[in-house]
Order: sequence, then C-alpha cells, then structure tokens
Amino acid sequence: MKFYCLADENTVRGFRLAGVDGQVVTSAPQAAAAVETLAAQPDCGILILTEKVAAGIRVQMDRLRWERSRPLIVEIPGPEGPMPGRKSLRQFVQEAVGMRIGFEKGT
Repeated sequence: MKFYCLADENTVRGFRLAGVDGQVVTSAPQAAAAVETLAAQPDCGILILTEKVAAGIRVQMDRLRWERSRPLIVEIPGPEGPMPGRKSLRQFVQEAVGMRIGFEKGT
C-alpha cells in the first residue's frame, strides 16, 4: 500500500522528504484528474490532500469517500494553516484525549 500527496509545491516537497510520492496541483481540474488516476491504481492506499486542494474538488472527494473503500482520503492543512471554520490538529487531539495539550497563542 502506498501513500500519495496532492498539494502545493512546498507540501509535496516535504512529503517527498519523508518518502511519500507526490504531485503538485495548481488547479481544480488538474487535481480532479490526478485523484482519478491515483484512485484507480491498485497500490494507492492513502491519498493526502491539502484542505485547499480538496475544497476545489469537494464533490469528487465526497463521491470517492462514499463509493470506494480505498484509498483513504486524508485532508491536511496547507502552509497557510487550517481553513476558517476547520479544527486544528491540536484541537482534534485535545478533544480525543480530553485534556489540554501544550499552549495555544492567546491563552
């Protein structure tokens, strides 16, 4: 099972340093085509996209999640941070653990 990353140049570069194949996408049509290609590959187990990329192809992302058992689609914040209205990784962990972890700005 392989991991793939579809994102901006900096995010893809970071994942490549960790050994994850990736492709830079700069438009919704480009992202949609890449997702279809990767999802059709039998070894694609986890597909990592930035929230910004996924937002541009939301209908396709939702369809893949409902119709297929693989790949697992993971949305991560991009270099600009979480999109407005989305929880940060710290917030998810704090909710799961049930306690405050570390310090946040302004607290």
